[in-house]
Amino acid sequence: MDNNANSSATWRTIDRVFHLTDNKTTVKREVLAGITTFVSMAYILFVNPSILGQAGMNKGAVFTATALSAIIGCLLMGVLANYPIAIAPGLGDNAFFTFSVVLAMGIPWQKAMAGVFVASIIFVVLSLMKIREFVIDAIPRDLKLAMAAGIGIFIAFIGLQEGGLVGADKSNLVSLGSLTHPAVWLTIFGIFVIGILMARKVPGSIFIGMVLTTIVGLFTGLIKAPHHFISMAPSLKPTFGVGVTHIGALITDPQLWAVVIVFLLVAFFDTAGTLIGLAQQAGIMKGDKMPRMNRALMADSVSMLAGSIMGTTPTSAYVESSAGIAVGGKTGLTTVVVAILFVVSMLFSPLLTMITDNVTAPALIIVGVLMASSLREINWDKFEVAFPSFLTLIGIPLTYNISYGIAFGFLTYPVMMTAAGKMKQVRPIVWILMVTFIVLLTIMNVLPH
Repeated sequence: MDNNANSSATWRTIDRVFHLTDNKTTVKREVLAGITTFVSMAYILFVNPSILGQAGMNKGAVFTATALSAIIGCLLMGVLANYPIAIAPGLGDNAFFTFSVVLAMGIPWQKAMAGVFVASIIFVVLSLMKIREFVIDAIPRDLKLAMAAGIGIFIAFIGLQEGGLVGADKSNLVSLGSLTHPAVWLTIFGIFVIGILMARKVPGSIFIGMVLTTIVGLFTGLIKAPHHFISMAPSLKPTFGVGVTHIGALITDPQLWAVVIVFLLVAFFDTAGTLIGLAQQAGIMKGDKMPRMNRALMADSVSMLAGSIMGTTPTSAYVESSAGIAVGGKTGLTTVVVAILFVVSMLFSPLLTMITDNVTAPALIIVGVLMASSLREINWDKFEVAFPSFLTLIGIPLTYNISYGIAFGFLTYPVMMTAAGKMKQVRPIVWILMVTFIVLLTIMNVLPH
């Protein structure tokens, strides 16, 4: 009797917190959705340390920071906003951090993380003041779509490089990689496996594909097995608080302020489009507005701040949440389940040694495909919109710099719209961003790298 009463009380509490009845869903359905979303995005636990490791960061510490920031973000998104949208460190942001800031600009990762920390604090303040929501609403939709697609192509390009499918060439800048290397064929195997699973609409295709690719690598001797598979999560000590202790670098190195601004802009747009797209899929949108959007942005901002302290790049809403939504996830209970599964995953850090570049490369390429799908929604028949969108799209991968690509779009959009006699349709904030990018590009090119 007591058990039945306790069970009933628990159900009423869950229903009251997540409004399951109002959303016509059940605990069973939400749990299944959470498992589906987690399996679909679990690759970030291994891909994020791989990318940030190239910046010189400790992979084990990044693994733990990735899991913890995802746990915080998902719990906040689930409880505060009651959305079935998971949060974890974003692929676009970690790529910008490693390849544009650390490797291209020559800024040590410790100082770059200080830039992420400051950007995170500003992010929280902007979210509290609802300025972030205002700016997101003001940015032209076509540029948002072009940025998402451009980052996707950039990520795919990185995957092709890491997998050995393309490489540097003196005469053509880039050319086909060496197909005589066995590891390249492991990448090719992974691409086909994940691609086939995606075509078959198998939940968690990317994660399953990475597992199968790793198994083939172990059997062929291309990957060495770890001595054990389960252990306590790696220490955060190599990365924890590094960004905070290096904040003084912002005073002596003005170039870092450019990094702060770019992180703000990149992370700003990274989450916005994903949130709106997933909200539409889940049937959350009310007209053109997203209810509780500021709560969702606050969840993202706080998790980004926590991540910057622990040692990882900005978090963002995950498009893979669409997999959980597709199987019926409608509330924050789905996201809370994802958080719980990230807690369990922290026991499997030894698997990091098996996740080589040839295993993560196929995942990057496939994620690039998913992000590039936003291209279909751009108004290509209107040149004043198509031109800045196209420059954004190609600028990101061809300059190997996300900020430059975004700048191309904002520098040309107001001019093209004015030339087309549509100046009144350009909101003041877009002109402000245009000037911001002019200053930003000047700083990034004049200061020594």
